[in-house]
Amino acid sequence: MSSVASKAHPLFSSLPHFLTWRTLGFRTICSGRLGFATSDTDPPVAGTKVLDSFKEKFEIGSRLITLETGKIARFANGAVVLGMDETKVLSTVTSSKGDAVRDFLPLTVDYQEKQFAQGVIPNTFMRREGAPKERELLCGRIIDRPIRPLFPAGFYHEVQVMASVLSSDGKQDPDVMAANATSAALMLSDIPWGGPIGVIRIGRICGQFVVNPTMDELSLSDLNLVYACTKDKTLMIDVQAREISEKDLEAGLRLAHPEAVKYLEPQIRLAAKAGKHKKEYKLSMISDRTLENVSNLAEASIEAVFTDPSYGKFERGEALDKITQEVKKTLEEECDEESLQVLPKAVDTVRKKVVRKRIITEGFRVDGRRLDQVRPIYCEAGNLPILHGSSLFSRGDTQVLCTVTLGAPGDAQRLESLVGPPTKRFMLHYSFPPFSINEVGKRMGLNRREVGHGTLAEKALLAVLPPEDDFPYTVRLNSEVMASDGSTSMATVCGGSMALLDAGIPLREHVAGVSVGLVTEIDPSTGEIKDYRIVTDILGLEDHLGDMDFKIAGTRKGVTAIQLDIKPAGIPLDIICESLEHALKGRLQILDHMDREISAPRTQDNRNSPRLATLKYSNDTLRRLIGPLGALKRKIEEETGARISVSDGTLTILAKNQSVMENVQEKIDFIIGREIEVGGIYKGIVTSVKEYGAFVEFNGGQQGLLHISELSHDLVSRVSDVVSIGQQLSLMCIGTDVRGNIKLSLKATSPQLESDKRNVVEGSVPVQKEATHVWASIEDVSNEQKQESPLSKNNTSGVNHSTSSIPTVLIRSVAECDEEEKSSGLSRSSKSGLKPTAAPKCDVRKKKAPSQDDEVLSLLNIPNSFSSSKPKIPKSFLEKGRKKASNSTFKFKDGDEDRCSTSQTDTHDKLSDEETKVESLMTTKNLKLGTKVNAKVYQIRAHGLVLDLGGGIRGMYRFEGNGMDNFEVGNELLVECSSFTSKGIPVMSLVDEE
Repeated sequence: MSSVASKAHPLFSSLPHFLTWRTLGFRTICSGRLGFATSDTDPPVAGTKVLDSFKEKFEIGSRLITLETGKIARFANGAVVLGMDETKVLSTVTSSKGDAVRDFLPLTVDYQEKQFAQGVIPNTFMRREGAPKERELLCGRIIDRPIRPLFPAGFYHEVQVMASVLSSDGKQDPDVMAANATSAALMLSDIPWGGPIGVIRIGRICGQFVVNPTMDELSLSDLNLVYACTKDKTLMIDVQAREISEKDLEAGLRLAHPEAVKYLEPQIRLAAKAGKHKKEYKLSMISDRTLENVSNLAEASIEAVFTDPSYGKFERGEALDKITQEVKKTLEEECDEESLQVLPKAVDTVRKKVVRKRIITEGFRVDGRRLDQVRPIYCEAGNLPILHGSSLFSRGDTQVLCTVTLGAPGDAQRLESLVGPPTKRFMLHYSFPPFSINEVGKRMGLNRREVGHGTLAEKALLAVLPPEDDFPYTVRLNSEVMASDGSTSMATVCGGSMALLDAGIPLREHVAGVSVGLVTEIDPSTGEIKDYRIVTDILGLEDHLGDMDFKIAGTRKGVTAIQLDIKPAGIPLDIICESLEHALKGRLQILDHMDREISAPRTQDNRNSPRLATLKYSNDTLRRLIGPLGALKRKIEEETGARISVSDGTLTILAKNQSVMENVQEKIDFIIGREIEVGGIYKGIVTSVKEYGAFVEFNGGQQGLLHISELSHDLVSRVSDVVSIGQQLSLMCIGTDVRGNIKLSLKATSPQLESDKRNVVEGSVPVQKEATHVWASIEDVSNEQKQESPLSKNNTSGVNHSTSSIPTVLIRSVAECDEEEKSSGLSRSSKSGLKPTAAPKCDVRKKKAPSQDDEVLSLLNIPNSFSSSKPKIPKSFLEKGRKKASNSTFKFKDGDEDRCSTSQTDTHDKLSDEETKVESLMTTKNLKLGTKVNAKVYQIRAHGLVLDLGGGIRGMYRFEGNGMDNFEVGNELLVECSSFTSKGIPVMSLVDEE
């Protein structure tokens, strides 16, 4: 800079150094400014700001609670952070400075739970919180209801309360904490307010009351009581209970009051430390002169309207409007501008005075009823029969239409709150359309009043619903207010209870609700209540002109829900407890009417009742049902209209009616199959047609053989005459063959008529059934078995062969049959050194079918397990085919074992009458009935011979007597094929060589 200065001012270069600007502590000349220069060696350092914070600590119900202010939100009119354990809630209060002309208090309470409070990012598309949720609106009402009555009369400045949860450990519900923090913030602000208040939560576990219960304790509690009060009066009550008696509820209220009062002193101490002086706000009050002038003009006319019980709601309103217009004309003639500005408020004050005076002095109400009298009631259940459940409830002019819709467990509402359960399976949605009060309005989104009324009715009915294990449906109850003249929320409780029973839901008890009001007379000098009257089943006008709206719902056994809202600055607890008895009397009258209409759940046997089925499958099987990205599941839902939900190993189906349920189950059975049983009926599609039968795909992709002999009771020459590829059939499972293939029958699904039975032709015998899976000696077979299977020892003698030449084959899989058709013949090498085995038992774990040698040996051996009268039938079998159900098992139905054990032979082939020549090289192709073969004795068993027929084929011959000594291994015999067993093994008989 010196060089710059020397160029601008040449004389400066000759000055001594101690006279320069920098050495004198001035800034250099720059842009025409002159000032002190900072030191180049000391960089600027930010100072430390000290936040003056004030804190109060106290303990309630074994919980340490802190109130803190001054650290955050310092610009707010009042800001307090309340902490309990690791849960912290911030509440702020602000007020507008303008003096807008209003006749009401514009108080707004916003409660918000952001997901950062529990360390979670919102799962919405924008990854941020959106519109207020139902829980946030309800918590805002918990804050609003106790603080609103304490603002001074005439204070109409806009006030906003904002409560936010800063952190949550999930143990404490932040709603009560936010209400107490708001009270402390109002105490610190300069807004005129008649607090402080205390809000407490009380639970009851095993008959013992718990103060400030945790969320885990609340899940075990049969009482959830939220109580707000000042030092000596009650402000707000909110109760959810499981049929608690009025006596126990009164005990809980009297315990809650002193516990809530403990919140007051710490707030007063904190306000003394950091509170602001209360500001002088302009109050909009009606002058005594104006009130007296309007009263003289309108009181007589108003009293005449209210003493005439013939007036209805709207007639009464029109008469009062006419009186207001007449008073307005009189004031305009008198040019009384001051009275004209507050005329609506002044007329309303006069109406309130007239109605309250008549109730206190005469004990009569606006519509002429006594104080404890309930309005006329009309009940109708099932008025909309096509719905799952419906009801219409009317009490006086108040009318509510309730409908019930049942859904699958997956339809439950998902909740994203910081505390509480993640889902809700019972939902009650309350709607208050404008036409219910003959007004014009716009239908908006969530309404605080509608959410509050619906939640109150939901709490009342939740206590009597069956547990989820007994009734897994998701239930949605809609309440549509058709006409409103007081206490529509309690009418919703009554109508909802009837609609739930109409839907077939087994409620424990009927639930009814009634609203109780209060009219008091205040001593002007002391402000204390001098006289009061409790009013049952209040009208809308009585709610507006009275002091209390006490909604109580419950059963005959006890209370399930309560909501108390008041207008004055508190009501003594004794009056509240007295109101419980009045509510019980009115509730019992309503329950009598409801019981006469419907008292038990309706039986769901009509076509419109929903059906719900829960099935168990393996997770791998469920993956096949869902398909890629759920495409297969969505396709079934779109085609049938049903809803399918899948959880771990469980498949839940919800259908509109029984026909839809059957359709869905049929589609699911075809995709993933179900447990296969002998005698069970299954639907399948023909995939291929062979000359000996057809292969059918059924039960989730499994393959079964429909043999030609099982197509019809009549003789079938060609399979294609009966079935074709792609045809859908209903088939019965009749067992399995030697290779584990499933045997199906079409004729078993249609019983044979007597007129269609074939007569036996002379010179021939009917086709006889084969013996059971084993050859048993006569002495080993019981009489019962002889009656069930009366077979001759030699069933081949005297058989006259017909001219039919349908080839006889063994039952094989589709792949094996296709391979056989391609080749000219199939021969297998014989196996030596085989050991005899016991009777075969098919097992799903085996992947290889037993060889023919093993089957022949097993049929000639009698194990000890077959000594009973009924042979044991294997209950599982080897599943083969290209598609199989992973978890299917095979079971027999009762009475099917004998039918399967004595199943008919696999063929009805008949040979020609010509002499059949002896085959030299035997194959499965040319082995037929009547074929003569030179066979060798392969093995000698106790009851017969195992013969080597050549080409690796084994046959069997049964001894007719004690002929075992006449044979030796290696002997050559001339035998003839007389029949086949049910497993395809040839049965041979000796041929006389002569």
